[in-house]
Amino acid sequence: MSPTVFYEGKYRFYFFSREEKRLHVHVYCAEGEAKFWLEPIPSLAESRNLSSKQLNKIQKMVEARLDEIKGSWKEHFHS
Repeated sequence: MSPTVFYEGKYRFYFFSREEKRLHVHVYCAEGEAKFWLEPIPSLAESRNLSSKQLNKIQKMVEARLDEIKGSWKEHFHS
């Protein structure tokens, strides 16, 4: 199960239900995907086929909605 946290433009932000316990969010679009750690500060964990410009834009989205993402994480994983 991969619950969607939100969509912003062409980007889908979501979690994998059975993955590592460290807080993170996955991001998908037609061009590629990325994974961002949420703590201690939002930072890129890995990416595939996304440009630096796209990754910078996505990181700003993660930072702007960090509280929402963390709240969704806690709700989904009951932590």
